Amino acid sequence: MTVDSSAVRHPNPWWVGIVCGMASYIDAATIVATGIALVIYQHTIGVTPDQIGILSGLLTLSIAIGAVFGGRLGDAFGRRRVFLVTMLVVIIGIALLVFGSSFPALLIGVILAGLGTGADLPVSLSTISEAASEKNRGAIIGLSNILWVVGILGTIVIATFAGGMGRVGGQLLFGQVGIVAALVFLARLTIPESPFWLAARDERRRGVVTVRADRSSVRDLLRKPYLGPFLALLVFYALTNVGANTGGQFGTYLAVNVAGIPVALNSAIGLASFPIGLLAGLWFMRIVDGKHRMTYFVFGAIVLLLGYLTPAVLGFSLPTIIAMNLFMGVGGAFAFEGIMKVWTQESFPTLLRTTAQGAVIAVARVVAALLAFVTPALIAVSPQGLYAVLSGVVAIGLIVAWFAFRKAGESQFVTESLSTIAVEPEADAAPIES
Repeated sequence: MTVDSSAVRHPNPWWVGIVCGMASYIDAATIVATGIALVIYQHTIGVTPDQIGILSGLLTLSIAIGAVFGGRLGDAFGRRRVFLVTMLVVIIGIALLVFGSSFPALLIGVILAGLGTGADLPVSLSTISEAASEKNRGAIIGLSNILWVVGILGTIVIATFAGGMGRVGGQLLFGQVGIVAALVFLARLTIPESPFWLAARDERRRGVVTVRADRSSVRDLLRKPYLGPFLALLVFYALTNVGANTGGQFGTYLAVNVAGIPVALNSAIGLASFPIGLLAGLWFMRIVDGKHRMTYFVFGAIVLLLGYLTPAVLGFSLPTIIAMNLFMGVGGAFAFEGIMKVWTQESFPTLLRTTAQGAVIAVARVVAALLAFVTPALIAVSPQGLYAVLSGVVAIGLIVAWFAFRKAGESQFVTESLSTIAVEPEADAAPIES
């Protein structure tokens, strides 16, 4: 059966961007809520420090594993099936974290929440990009970064009011994630399957030779023309995320134990910096689909590096921590996760898009988790030395990205729309390879 594009329902792309972009909200809210709620559970239901470490590590690992499998499943079975199932998995996992009072229940809850969140991210991003046009694709993908920040802010605000409520406070932190996930699931029932994926599946089943139908094997990621951008994105995001994750996990530790800043003041600095990052993120949405994308990337890269170099050169103090937060908020908007998502969506064909996105996310999460194990020891040796090394690591990632994407290439969306006989047919063209 041939897919008639005129018969396919096309929802408003911004609605798709909001509903599917909430994957980033849930990702951020789950991570932040887990970090705070487990400490509350330590003092209320007896979760031990070792168990907190295990649960935190398993959350990161589960997100990484989920991203790999979710990405591949999204290419093989369709976006809609996967992003509905993943949200149900998140809801079940969060329910266990809200109502569970034993370590095994929390363990299963963390694993399910992590797997569901990780699997949802690449599929949701591809759904967004495939609902958009060349004129607004980057902007709508950029909206997911705004929602990610909102997820952090919302959780911190709830923690401010619920942190002293005992176990109920922890339940509220997890509960808001579950409620949002349930609402997102209901909203996603209004989102049809991606017309790009439907067309690719239909062409492949009928043996029609097109780029989007033929390029579906994981092996294709390791061949030209996809190997270059794939490796560049792996390196870029893994190395820049190492720096961001270090600041996210150990920023408070550095402020309190190295700079001598109270927790409350450091939290206030972080909250005050978020509006700057939000404004920069909104500006990124405005410019990302235009011809000045790389100019802003270079600007963002320089500002982001200043964020790491400031404490590396001047040490940790109140002024340098304020400057670091501001530099990273502005620089990261133009030269970190947002542009990574856009490049990934543009660089790969339909039946490899979520596979590539999932792999990029997974590798970055695993690398960051591995470094986190030794970060406290590195801080004990030399906090400035750690940030000097991070400056170099982040710089390498940024340079790799600049070399790979400095020349504006043709988006795979354009390539797929123009090319119908670009590849040789294969004997097994009908099924989608897994």
